[in-house]
Amino acid sequence: MINKVVQSVDEAIDGIENGMTLMLGGFGLCGIPENCITALAKNGVQELTCISNNAGVDNFGIGLLLQNRQVKKMIASYVGENAEFERQLLTGELEVELIPQGTLATRCLAAGYGMPVVFTPAGVGTEVAEGKEQRNFNGKDYLMEVAFEADFAIVKAWKGDTAGNLVFRATARNFNPIMAMAGKMTIAEVEELVPAGTLDPDHIHTPGIYVHRIFQGKDYEKRIEQRTSRPSQKKDRHAG
Repeated sequence: MINKVVQSVDEAIDGIENGMTLMLGGFGLCGIPENCITALAKNGVQELTCISNNAGVDNFGIGLLLQNRQVKKMIASYVGENAEFERQLLTGELEVELIPQGTLATRCLAAGYGMPVVFTPAGVGTEVAEGKEQRNFNGKDYLMEVAFEADFAIVKAWKGDTAGNLVFRATARNFNPIMAMAGKMTIAEVEELVPAGTLDPDHIHTPGIYVHRIFQGKDYEKRIEQRTSRPSQKKDRHAG
């Protein structure tokens, strides 16, 4: 069995060069590969194309890369809570491709499955359809969307083993598993790294065959993108 463990985040991101395309897992700030993003921000790699559901927030997540002007193009489903992303978009400093969220996920999935294109009704008749081939199936129009091609997929899991098998928790399962399948080289950072054979096979979400490098991360902040709260719903037990 191949041991895919690397000993540091710097070793994990080795080979990521200027001009490459990266997939970055997560949903909002949930399940983002915090350690790898911070390391990329420190090593100064430039001209990146980043594929992610969103672009983090100012001063955290992909927001760090945007702040450092390391991202040439952002492919995402929405701007999110990132004022710097919005500013660079409006000033033309950053190339941005906004994609319907389901289409973004399906293009990741297509890459993992080895399919060159998918057809979707999302975006037909809108600006999303400009310049894209359309076909009609059973009387309904569909857009042809190409599968993504990413040099690296960088994901974050709750648990992983030395063979690269991954287990995600809750919302972190949204984009991480499909991106893990889709990269030419997949890097996984995990909260807990265990020996191969430790994980229950029925609980594994991403088989190790998709993962090339894995390491145990540290110092996770797990920020909340937008914290909201409401008054307690508990009734006063003494109320009449």
